[in-house]
Amino acid sequence: MIVKLILLVVFFATMVVVGISARKHALSVSGFVLGGRSVGPWLTAFAYGTSYFSAVVFVGYAGQFGWKYGIASTWIGIGNAILGSLLAWVVLGRRTRIMSQHLSSSTMPEFFGARFDSKALKITASVIVFVFLIPYTASIYNGLSRLFEMAFNVPYAVCVIGMAIFTGIYVILGGYMATAINDFIQGIIMLIGIVAVIAAVLSGQGGFLEAVGKLAEIPSDVPATAGQPGAFASFFGPDPLNLLGVVILTSLGTWGLPQMIQKFYAIRNEKAIRTGTVISTLFAVVVAGGSYFLGGFGRLFDDPAVYNTNGAVVYDSIIPFMLSKLPDILIGIVVVLILSASMSTLSSLVLTSSSTLTLDLLKDNVFKNMKEEKQVLWMRVLIVFFIVISVLLALDPPAFIAQLMGISWGALAGAFLAPFLYGIYWKGVTKASVWACFICGVGLTVSNMFLHFIESPINAGAAAMVLGLIVVPVVSLISPRMPKARLAEIFSCYQEETVLHKKLVVGSDQDNQE
Repeated sequence: MIVKLILLVVFFATMVVVGISARKHALSVSGFVLGGRSVGPWLTAFAYGTSYFSAVVFVGYAGQFGWKYGIASTWIGIGNAILGSLLAWVVLGRRTRIMSQHLSSSTMPEFFGARFDSKALKITASVIVFVFLIPYTASIYNGLSRLFEMAFNVPYAVCVIGMAIFTGIYVILGGYMATAINDFIQGIIMLIGIVAVIAAVLSGQGGFLEAVGKLAEIPSDVPATAGQPGAFASFFGPDPLNLLGVVILTSLGTWGLPQMIQKFYAIRNEKAIRTGTVISTLFAVVVAGGSYFLGGFGRLFDDPAVYNTNGAVVYDSIIPFMLSKLPDILIGIVVVLILSASMSTLSSLVLTSSSTLTLDLLKDNVFKNMKEEKQVLWMRVLIVFFIVISVLLALDPPAFIAQLMGISWGALAGAFLAPFLYGIYWKGVTKASVWACFICGVGLTVSNMFLHFIESPINAGAAAMVLGLIVVPVVSLISPRMPKARLAEIFSCYQEETVLHKKLVVGSDQDNQE
């Protein structure tokens, strides 16, 4: 217990010290929100990765999908690395950085407003961010409750409040730069922790081959496999179609999440983007691949502790029960690992929410001629507001909030992914197509929450993203385009006019070739 407490004290103290030291970078709006657009590749890549993978992934998703698909759930982590990290950086990184600076946009709603010359689009996008990031923020705490009760016998409420206070301190003090530095530290903890936990869990099962052998003996409870053993140790698992839906949502979804895209706004230069692409991909392979790989062995820990009184599996209990068998020192590392994953994502979400509400709603709408110092002050105040709201929701979540948490990714990515992706590449995207995508993305995921025409909210979110990729080009082809002059000015950021002086030579080119 002493060792575990020391680890926690050192961890929290480090976070606060980083926040204090980063204060000098948080004096302006650009500094507070984007670190002055001068953040290096390592900090940006780790900030991207740690914002991507939280306790929701390590505890909730890894336990749930590992139980459903066996070791084939590792494909989710591989998809996260290739689609969610590598391709996201290659396709979005450079063009996002260039156009966002050209349009002087610091948030995704601000980008939509400037790219499509629409204040209404900016306000609507900011409302969507506010509505769907708050429940997602509250969900971050859920993965901590059972782990803290297991490791420290500390009430869940104490854990939630403590985590919120320390996150709030370093984000309010140091803004984006403090978040990025702490994300780097937390990312290193996550890398070491994942490797150590996997090695310890597999060792407890007699090694990798022995564990896979045991898993292969378990009969599948998926009707399509007719109860045959071996499905949970197979290449694609017992239900490959639904597995594909999970891969799409958790991988492609990051392309439309404002807290993820904002990382590209802040990166320093071209070289940093190339380096960051490699680092981010490798980070995802280890953390995401390792988390889902670990979860794939969850059925080897089939115990009454993972079921509720009605006999249903409590997915959030699977990973904590697996870890409860580890030595105390490893449990301490795991708790710090989960804290790192949670606090990094929480800090990114509250910073995104506060900056969006300040820059896209309050500025020029509520407060005219809002000075820069006042904007930074309001962002700090709103960070406190968002953390308080998320804590209240996490402590006593109503049923509809629990449902809303499940569709947050789908609604945000369904609304934003297609217009953002097409918007940085194609001049033909129209204002009407963006409105249509907002309506389809949010409408499909929210209506499915009540009508359940798509059984899985995961698949509903994936469908919303695919629908948006179809809706935007179709509506753009039949709706009025933006003025050519304005489009030329917007896309001029990708081209630089250069004058070449050719040396005059005697005779024709043909004479000189002879």
